[in-house]
Amino acid sequence: MSSVSATVARPVRPGRSGPARVSALARRRSRTGVIYVLPMALIVAVLFVVPLGLMVWMSVNHWPLLGASKPNGVHNYRALADPLFLRAVVFTLKYTAVTTVVLSLIAFGLALLVQERRPAVGLFRTVFFLPAAVGLASTSLLFYSLFNNTGSPLNGAVRVLHLGAVDWLGSNTGALLSAVGMITWRFAGFYMLILMTGLQSIDQTVYEAARTDGAGRWQILRHVTLPLLRPTIALMMVLSVTGSLLAFDQFFILTGGRHDTATVVIDVYREAFLSQDLGRAAAISVVTLAVLVVINGGQLAALRRDGR
Repeated sequence: MSSVSATVARPVRPGRSGPARVSALARRRSRTGVIYVLPMALIVAVLFVVPLGLMVWMSVNHWPLLGASKPNGVHNYRALADPLFLRAVVFTLKYTAVTTVVLSLIAFGLALLVQERRPAVGLFRTVFFLPAAVGLASTSLLFYSLFNNTGSPLNGAVRVLHLGAVDWLGSNTGALLSAVGMITWRFAGFYMLILMTGLQSIDQTVYEAARTDGAGRWQILRHVTLPLLRPTIALMMVLSVTGSLLAFDQFFILTGGRHDTATVVIDVYREAFLSQDLGRAAAISVVTLAVLVVINGGQLAALRRDGR
């Protein structure tokens, strides 16, 4: 009886109520999260936000490579109507369209071939992916030795067939197709791996249900596989389009970046280091960034899973 009385008479310690305690814990966790995120936020600010702001500022100034800068408003943007820049835009868009279609189809075909476990499938996956381990500059030099007119193995094979030598890199179309072939060889295995991961994440019961309903291979591919693969396709398209619009190494090495095969990024290089006009180069970069944001945003909106 006395123990019960002692328990009842024990004073209650003052403290926070349940909601107040939860609120304090949430604030403490929020502060901890900010502390963890702060170093990366500083890195992003120093390496991205500050250079982006400087680029925008340079784009509204006459900014020579050597010498003092002075404001000139939107003059750099008006100068983008230059025929050489417009030609670079057209060529870049053409290259992007051809590369994206060819690369996507080949990568998707390879992914379908190697998605299932079968004898030697691991070897084929490795062989298809190996070119992705080669640097883009090294790949460009390799294909330059393959396509150039002096000692080209391809021209040697063509001469054996008595078809005459082909100027692979001398014409606009030839250089375009050569670059597309090189990029397809270099990145098909990489995008194959991305698509294969998406294919293997699809629940097999969905395929079994489709087969039970009498769907054929083409119907399953069109109405089951592709809709469920939309997020993966969106990722692949964003990477492919962004890389194509920012193409530089392949054309700079294969053709020297001459006018009929100059991309937008080559035009930035030409304005910055040959014409020594950093202001106009910055204006081109700002416009290119804006176009990339719009295109990638449109791709993600069109290919997201729910389709809304």
